[in-house]
Amino acid sequence: MAVTNDIPWLNDDEQHMWREWMHLNAELLATLNRDMQADSRLSNPDYQVLVVLTDSADGRSRISDLATELQWERSRVSHHVARMEKRDLVSRQGCPEDGRGAFVRITETGRATIERAAPAHVRAVRHLVFDALTADEVTQLGEIFHRLRSRVARSAG
Repeated sequence: MAVTNDIPWLNDDEQHMWREWMHLNAELLATLNRDMQADSRLSNPDYQVLVVLTDSADGRSRISDLATELQWERSRVSHHVARMEKRDLVSRQGCPEDGRGAFVRITETGRATIERAAPAHVRAVRHLVFDALTADEVTQLGEIFHRLRSRVARSAG
């Protein structure tokens, strides 16, 4: 790769940290996905959708709000929700205030499924992440991640 003076290339430490982060991110998500599939037959995206819906007071969300919360394209949400509907995890409802909009609502099956899946997921996250960190490191990483997310959000728009 040609190095030019106007490009702020990563130094060796930065490059090492960046690659470690990329590998960790991919490996952690793959491991959590495999574990969840084995334990509950949910994928990470299924779980993410169900978490957003269970966090809502009425167990539902507009598709556009769900897309924003998950950082997904609306078409991805629609396709994924359609697959989840076939498994009776969620249902779609028209929006009376807006004939074009739709709500996604968690079903009883979806609620029971996430309630069964959550304990194993939390145990896996604790084992893979939090058990390897001190309380101070958790606090430091939380602050770092918040700062980075804020920076990314500002640059996105």
